[in-house]
Order: sequence, then C-alpha cells, then structure tokens
Amino acid sequence: MSDTTTKIKQQIATHPVLLYMKGTPEEPQCGFSKTAVAALKSVITEFTYVNVLAAPFIREKLPAISNWPTYPQLFVQGELVGGCDVVCEMVADGSLKALLADAGLLQTDGV
Repeated sequence: MSDTTTKIKQQIATHPVLLYMKGTPEEPQCGFSKTAVAALKSVITEFTYVNVLAAPFIREKLPAISNWPTYPQLFVQGELVGGCDVVCEMVADGSLKALLADAGLLQTDGV
C-alpha cells in the first residue's frame, strides 16, 4: 500500500465528516465544491476538508480508492456519501441530516 493510499484511508477513518474538495470552504475553487459546501453547511457546521488542489497526490489517488471519479467527495463515518449532486439531493430530502443524526454527529436541536 502506498503512502498516499495509507494517508487517504487514515483521513477517511479519522474524520467523521470529511469533504474532499477543490479549494477551501471559505474559498471553493469550483462550482460543485461551492454548492456542496453550502449544502453541507446547511446541515452541519463542523466538518473536515481536504483541498485536493493543494494535494495533487491525493487528487490523483482518491478516485481509485473511493470508486468515485469526481470532486467533491463527502465521507461520513468512513463511508462515501457521494458528490455534489448526491449531497444536495440528500440535504433536500432530509436524508443527510438523518444520516448525521444517526451517526451522533448532530446536536438534537440541529443546525
């Protein structure tokens, strides 16, 4: 297993809500990342992110690990949730909030 693969798997295992994205939540560098951040922030205020533009080795390797070809990619409790469209759909139908609540990652009064 390469160092990059080990690093990615450790990131996914360590952070309960992890968004691999282009840019930062404060300055997303693509429209999909911007939309995913806005959707995610409507449900949860604290999450970890990895800027794949600043980590090209992760940007290159993660799609092979996650079997998801594009960015952003959201992981919750070590499992891939999906990309921008999936995150937005799950926010709209309430299933992302339910997933986070079931994982104990939301306060009972929500965001």
